[in-house]
Amino acid sequence: MQKLNTKLNYIDYSEQVDALNQGIFEDIFSFLGCHQVASNTYQLRVYLPGAKAVYLIDKGRKTAFQQFELSSLFTLDLHNVSISAPTKLSIDYQGVTHTRFDPYTFDSTLEQQAMYLFNQGTLAHCHTHFGAQPQTYHSGENKIVGTRFCVWAPNAKNVSVIGDFNSWDCRQHVMRKHPASGVWELFIPELMNNTSYKYSILSHTNQRIEKADPFAFQMQVPPHTASQTQRLPNTSLQSHVKNDVASPISIYEVHLGSWRRVVEQGNRFLTYRELATTLIPYVLELNFTHIQLMPISEFPFDGSWGYQPIGLFAPTSRFGDINDFAYFVSEVKKAGLGLLIDWVPGHFPSDPHGLATFDGTHLYEHADKRQGYHPDWHTHIYNYDRAEVRSFLLSNATYWLETYDLDGLRVDAVASMLYLDYSRKEGEWLPNCHGGRENLGAISLLQQINSYAYQEKPNLMMTAEESTAWPGVTQTVEHHGLGFGYKWNMGWMNDSLSYMQRDPIYRSHHHNEMTFSLVYAFSENYILPLSHDEVVHGKGSLINKMPGDDWQKFANLRAFYGFMWAHPGKKLLFMGCEFAQYKEWDHDNSLDWHLLKDEKHLAMKNLIADLNHLYTLTPALYSQDNHPSGFSWIDGHNANQSIFSFVRYGRDINKPNHVLIAISNMTPQVYSHYRIGVPPAKSYKLLLNTDEQKYGGSNVLVPENISVDSIPCHHFEHSIELAIGPLTTLYLVKEQ
Repeated sequence: MQKLNTKLNYIDYSEQVDALNQGIFEDIFSFLGCHQVASNTYQLRVYLPGAKAVYLIDKGRKTAFQQFELSSLFTLDLHNVSISAPTKLSIDYQGVTHTRFDPYTFDSTLEQQAMYLFNQGTLAHCHTHFGAQPQTYHSGENKIVGTRFCVWAPNAKNVSVIGDFNSWDCRQHVMRKHPASGVWELFIPELMNNTSYKYSILSHTNQRIEKADPFAFQMQVPPHTASQTQRLPNTSLQSHVKNDVASPISIYEVHLGSWRRVVEQGNRFLTYRELATTLIPYVLELNFTHIQLMPISEFPFDGSWGYQPIGLFAPTSRFGDINDFAYFVSEVKKAGLGLLIDWVPGHFPSDPHGLATFDGTHLYEHADKRQGYHPDWHTHIYNYDRAEVRSFLLSNATYWLETYDLDGLRVDAVASMLYLDYSRKEGEWLPNCHGGRENLGAISLLQQINSYAYQEKPNLMMTAEESTAWPGVTQTVEHHGLGFGYKWNMGWMNDSLSYMQRDPIYRSHHHNEMTFSLVYAFSENYILPLSHDEVVHGKGSLINKMPGDDWQKFANLRAFYGFMWAHPGKKLLFMGCEFAQYKEWDHDNSLDWHLLKDEKHLAMKNLIADLNHLYTLTPALYSQDNHPSGFSWIDGHNANQSIFSFVRYGRDINKPNHVLIAISNMTPQVYSHYRIGVPPAKSYKLLLNTDEQKYGGSNVLVPENISVDSIPCHHFEHSIELAIGPLTTLYLVKEQ
């Protein structure tokens, strides 16, 4: 018969109890749990603040622990006893009994190979190892479910998991440290979904810090700041949207918090599930091919629009939980739309529960302000040279792309990552090891992420918001590029908006603002963006950038949209611009949907829908976006009349819709007999006229079919004559 030995010599644990009481015990597994204290003798030790009595439950027996000097430490001596591990405890809290497993009798399940890769900067799936991972521990025939917590804090003296389950007491669930990797880990049995928690960290200076989990899949609704345990959803539906440069791509950019609000219910947000039933049909009605969400990684301050994220792995809980977000994603895919999200690896905010001085040291950020502080946004900059930070960011990109099968990431503020002197004066930055201004760590990280992403999922859209002339943004890494699939054409956006804001009287003097983009249009794979940045901070809405009276404003914008959709490059339009919202964007309020009761706003929306529809049906407009053979000026020098005319070619000019002529008249002048040269054909068919009455135009008559004359013009042997209305863009396609 097995015997319990309670006659061991007295051991003074006063020093250990003192450290436990203060929450400063540095190597908790060396003391708590089951330890050999003599030959064939073991001692179980548990630390349970508030407990009055503790019992071991083993093989149907209940054996009492001894309380050490009225402290919260309880011990049980075992002699020649074989007990099942892990151990199960019955705990008496002043008459209330709780039964639970002792977390300090579970073996570590941390994968050392994964930790090695993490420390090397190459672990692309950190999110399957770190954070709060649901796990099942097998003990004989028993299965014990719970959550394993794992966090990187190499310079901490002590880390514990605190939360609802332990009254936020940092003494109760102190974690096991793995010195080789700097990682802390603890399995807490029977802890399941939707439990709020944080990490309580004791720094090397004995400062107690509370941090949200960098790898949390869900966080509390702001302004609350805790992480929440949550299983990853099952998102097995695959995307079949084409994202390559030879496909039509037209993107509707959305800020989920202000696309639409429920005004009658306190101006509340729509939920992810409500957005699935409202936003998706609306985007389909407009014939866009993709939705792009402004950052949805959890962020504390609404006014940052998501560009200062705290929980990089957590879809913001403002609109629902992680399963609600997964439902929204699946509905987007079912609708045949592509889905992109903004991703922000360039900086992070200084909120105390975030990454800043995470373990009491500059762990994720550079310690030197000349490298680690962003003067524009008053945020911290990641230390891209640190291997573990690279693993963190690589894993985050992988997480969004693979877990939700997204079509791509639009990487924010890439220029701020590439240049060490970005937005800094002389003396405020440190050169790289070669004495240059390039951030070599950031460059290699972007190359690493893009290479990995395209290797795993070739049908992707990795897009850079890069505002400089950095060479090779969309060149492959093998050819010394950054490896992105697309780049926002900020030059086109700035020049074209500058031109369109001018009174037509003066446009002839600035003709090159609309033509210069064609000098470099094929140097990268471009997206033409009219994004949120152009309709905020006093810049005004797109419609109010246009000159003239109300009719001319709308005519200008219609002509500009027509020009944009014909220009080489994929398209992106921010929400509200499709129906010419008068007010500039306000993140705290819904779009002005009442404007669609006005015919001219509804007509603008219908024009966007028609442009997208024609665009997807016309290979001339998209199939050679990245190649010079897809574009040819007819007359790019007609500054006197402010008329632009050019040809877009598809890959086979003998097929329908592979030759398209675009003509944009950017003055209020009507031209009744305007002749332009054209590629040979019997006739051309009118495909689009932004001056049509149904779009709110003056309806200057343009024949549906236009005969081709054998009259040389504009370096072509053939030409056509037609009327062009005021502030108008026309599309003509070659009749087959």
